[in-house]
Amino acid sequence: MDVTALASVATQMSQARTGEAVQVAVLRKALDVQAQGALQLIQAAALQTNNPPHLGNVVDTFA
Repeated sequence: MDVTALASVATQMSQARTGEAVQVAVLRKALDVQAQGALQLIQAAALQTNNPPHLGNVVDTFA
């Protein structure tokens, strides 16, 4: 095998490895952002308890 061909293959493999590492980093960041958003939604839903305690206890199902 030619030395230049071997060097070319090594360079391509290195670039592929770098590209995959960048893709994994972007995916992890996207998952972190999504998890933060979900946590904020859950916290916001938990804060919406301003209703009186009797509200929703009696539901007319025959109306």
